[in-house]
Order: sequence, then C-alpha cells, then structure tokens
Amino acid sequence: MTTTDRGNHGAKTNGAGDPRVAPSHLEPRVEPRRKVRVLFVNDTARNGGPGRSLYYILRFLDTDVIHRSVVLPRPGVISELYEKGGVTEDMSFLPDLVENPFEPWDRAIERDDFDAPLATKAVRLGGNVLRATRGLGRLTAMLRRGRYDLVYCNGTNADFAGGAVAFSSRVPALWHVRYTSVPPAVRPVHDRLAASKGVRRIVCVSEAAAGLFPHCRDKVRVIHNALDTSEFDLGAVTPVLRAELGLPEGAVVFGSQGRILPRKGYVEMTRAADLALRDLSEEERARCHFVVLGDTPADLGPDHLAECRDLVAKLGLEKNVHFLGFRVDVKPYVADFDVAVVPSVYPDPLPRAVIESMAMGKPVLAFDEGGVREMLQNGEAGTLLPAKDVAALGRSFVRYFRDAALRREQGKKARERVLADFDARAQARRIQNEIVRTSGLG
Repeated sequence: MTTTDRGNHGAKTNGAGDPRVAPSHLEPRVEPRRKVRVLFVNDTARNGGPGRSLYYILRFLDTDVIHRSVVLPRPGVISELYEKGGVTEDMSFLPDLVENPFEPWDRAIERDDFDAPLATKAVRLGGNVLRATRGLGRLTAMLRRGRYDLVYCNGTNADFAGGAVAFSSRVPALWHVRYTSVPPAVRPVHDRLAASKGVRRIVCVSEAAAGLFPHCRDKVRVIHNALDTSEFDLGAVTPVLRAELGLPEGAVVFGSQGRILPRKGYVEMTRAADLALRDLSEEERARCHFVVLGDTPADLGPDHLAECRDLVAKLGLEKNVHFLGFRVDVKPYVADFDVAVVPSVYPDPLPRAVIESMAMGKPVLAFDEGGVREMLQNGEAGTLLPAKDVAALGRSFVRYFRDAALRREQGKKARERVLADFDARAQARRIQNEIVRTSGLG
C-alpha cells in the first residue's frame, strides 16, 4: 500500500458549501457534531463513469463537513483526475483491491490475459482470492488506524468489500450503487450484505438500480448522477469534430460516446444507420454522418471496437459511419453533434453520456432500457424507443435528420432539464447529508 498526500487539508471547496455559487435548490445542510472522516473506496483505476461521477461528488463536498480520503487499487486515469482536480485530502493505493479475478498478481489485466491457458487462469483465480482476503484485512486496518467514521463504497466490488469490512471494523458503510444486475453466483451474498447492519445506507443512481433492493428498500435513496454544468456550456467549448472529419456544409451528425462493448448497442446503432441511409436521397446521404467516440478497455475482451469497424466495412458505410476511438476530452466533439445517441441494449443504470449530451443542448435518442427513462421522462428532450428496436431507431434517424426545428427545440429542453435536475452541487449536498446521517454524527 502506498499513500500520497494532496496537501489541501482544510481547504474549502468552491461548491456545495459556498453560498456564492450554491444553486437555490440545495437541500438544507445536515450539521454534524464534528467533521466526518470518510474513506471513499473506488474499486477500479480505469477510466469510466463510476470514477468520474465520484470526482464530481468529491469536488463539491463541503470540506468544513467532510474529510475526503480516497483509496484505489493502483495509480491510473482516475487517480490522475483526482490529483489534478485537488478533490482529496489524501489518496492511497491498495493493490489487493482486485479488479478482475483472473488478473495477473503484479499488474492490471490486459486483453491477451483472457486467452491464457485454463491452468494459468485457475492459478491466478486462487491467488486473487487470497489477495482479496488480505486486502479486506488491510482495508479494515486502514479504517481503524485512520479513525474513519464511514466507508463510502463506489462500485460493485467496492460494495462487497465495504459490506465485509463494515462487519470487521465496526465502521458503517454507505453503498453507492451504479449497476442494475449482479451475477447469479454472488447474488445471495450481495443481498445479505445489503440487508446487514453494517451497510446502513444505499444510494442508487436510478430507480432501475434501486430495483435490486426490494428486501431492504427502507435503506435506499435514489440520487441521480450529475455534472458541473458550467463545464458543458457550449459557449466555453471550441468544436473540433466537423473540421477533423472534413464534413460538408449542412452535415447532420448523430453522435455517441462511451465504452465500446456489446451491451452498449453499437452494432444496433450501425445497423440502424444502414437502414436510415437507405431511406435518404443521395444528396441527403452525403450530409448524414454517424460518429462514435470511445474504445474497448484493454482489460475487457474481445476488442468490440474492431468488430464494429469490421461491420461498418462489411456494410459499405465507411463514408458515413465513423468510429474514432478514445478521446480524453469528448466535449469538443459532442459540441458538434446535432443529435446524441445512447443505444444501450441492457438496463444501463444511468449513462453519463445522456447527461453530458443534454448539458450541451443535444436531443437524445435511446432505447427504453434502465435509467434512461428517468432522464427522458416526458419526451421533451429526446425520444425513447422500444428496447432493441433497430428499425425504430433507423426511422428516428431519418426523422431527426429532416427536422432541424425538432433538433433545436429538444436540444433547448435538454439543457434546461440538466440545469434544473442534474447539477453536481445539488447532488453533492444530497450525498453529503446522507454521509452525515449514515455516520451517526448528524
């Protein structure tokens, strides 16, 4: 285990605790008897929605109320984000927080590791069980040594770990649930931990995620993901997508961003694009473009991005469908979208891509899966389509391509919705209050 000190102890965040910038819809602050010491456990170092969502929570917590310590499995994109943003008082790395049961013991898992011989996988699995057990002991010791009042669990593996150490350390746990399903083999353990006394509160990112807890619903509060809306103001972003691709005057861009995985629906999006392009005239086809930002993480296999690009080539769509790969900052690309597409074909808990696109004034097309319904509830900011209905998505592409007024009006409503309901300052206040109550210091 290694530790780095961020050196901003006692610094006051410019967020939920600062009345100069706090939005009018903040909850009244729950006052603790003293500052609450919280250990935030993020169970993966890789880039992704959970780690970035936690960033905005940490950023806008009131440091007069919360001491923010973070533990991660290893350095990486997320630790760099936290360090650059100055959102922690201290940050630790605990390699025994196993990210994947088949990972090598001395590094993060890579795509080639999925092709390792079964004997190698079995040895790694056994060793990782021992590592995870040792990790729980070290996490327990960390909680006791640091005299923490609460362990805040961010992610599926973190929830299991936090539920276990809440029992061994007698430090209460708060689960932040960002998933809508659990593997059947571990579901009984998950349910027992959720109902245990150590897990005192469960914050879910959507009603879809809250559906996992009918047996202990009294512990659950739904608090949607959020973001700093000022970062996603179109006036503060310089668009780059159209210039990078050399798109023609009058081009209409249907864009998407996210991890390129089968459940994210990019095969369905590509097939729907093919149907739409068949319905457009030759002149319209020249102006209709589909862009996807993202890649398949190296610790997941197979490489679905390569599979999607192969499908584009097979369908002869190279002039109109562009898989651009990973971009560190998607905002300059989303700024050039006309319509955002979130084609997940599984119960996606609450995709950040929806909120980010809406914040930049883009209408959203999505299948009616998971928590997306909660963001597009009244149809004013986009269109919900029947789950996995590729033909319906194709027809919507044609409709939105030909109706600029619809795109403008729904984009305006999308921005208004995010400003009203998905502001990170308001979300952080709600979560801060849950932390104070759960710690027993409220």
